[in-house]
Amino acid sequence: MFCTSMIDVANDLNIPVTYTSPLQRLILALYSTSQPYLIPSLSPVNRLSVILYKETKGIVVNTFQELEPYALDSLSSDYFDLPPVYPVGLVVDHVGPVKWHSNRSMHEKAIQWLDRQPDFSVVFLCFGSMGSLNRDQVREITSGLERAGYQFLWSLREPAKTKLELPNDYEKLEEELFPDGFINCTTQIGLVCGWVSQVSVLAHKAIGGFVSHCGWNSILESISYGVPIATWPLYAEQHLNAFEMVRELGLSVEIRMVKGGDLVLADEVERGVRELMDGGDGELKKKVKEMSDKAKKALTKYDGSSFQALEDLMNILLSQV
Repeated sequence: MFCTSMIDVANDLNIPVTYTSPLQRLILALYSTSQPYLIPSLSPVNRLSVILYKETKGIVVNTFQELEPYALDSLSSDYFDLPPVYPVGLVVDHVGPVKWHSNRSMHEKAIQWLDRQPDFSVVFLCFGSMGSLNRDQVREITSGLERAGYQFLWSLREPAKTKLELPNDYEKLEEELFPDGFINCTTQIGLVCGWVSQVSVLAHKAIGGFVSHCGWNSILESISYGVPIATWPLYAEQHLNAFEMVRELGLSVEIRMVKGGDLVLADEVERGVRELMDGGDGELKKKVKEMSDKAKKALTKYDGSSFQALEDLMNILLSQV
């Protein structure tokens, strides 16, 4: 999405490109830029010429037919005139980066804490490798979690200090952020930590819900393990991912639907966490589990939709050798 100049390289090699967001996001981009833009004093401008995806040999998308059926079906029309699209998902790294990450001790502590919790009892809060929260927002979440009363695992990152840095772990969590005594008072029901391997945590049987920034990889990991999401988008296309998960697919509940914006207050956090963990008497968990099963079936040899798409892709590549 951010590296369209690489399309020239892929075309030189006669291979498809990979689109790392949901297919719906690609279609929205194509549709919005294919419409004439009227600018006062200038003739209508058509931005279709800047869309480079149509010049590719094909587009590989980490999704599957059963997850985005409407988006995939819309490609059958002549409106977009795209090259072949190969939905080969879900492609999930089930091991994650824990083996090479420098802070493995924090991750191990979190897993050991989860091992002591009942099944499906913990809400996991994590906003991605680039997601961070300011002091005021942290305190609102703190209050919301206390009110909700559910066990929680919270992976919290410090905002980047410069534009060239990424968020990092806090050195002194309690002194800098939380009300006096919060960490000690919640040791039985919650754990605030730094970096953890998200995919490993989502795979743990103690996790019952996931408060997420709605990056596409995070969504796919949660679907893979049948964990419902409460949406809290922060940047890029995450608000569109959240909209798709809540309004179109019914696989998530909403804390926030738009990225950035005003402070999310404690009562919004409490409501979202309760709705996530209660899930309409289990209906939400059931729907996510059904989609998880469909994702596994899509990868089934010979008759899975993603297996067939991957087979089509391989046949195209092999025919060019």
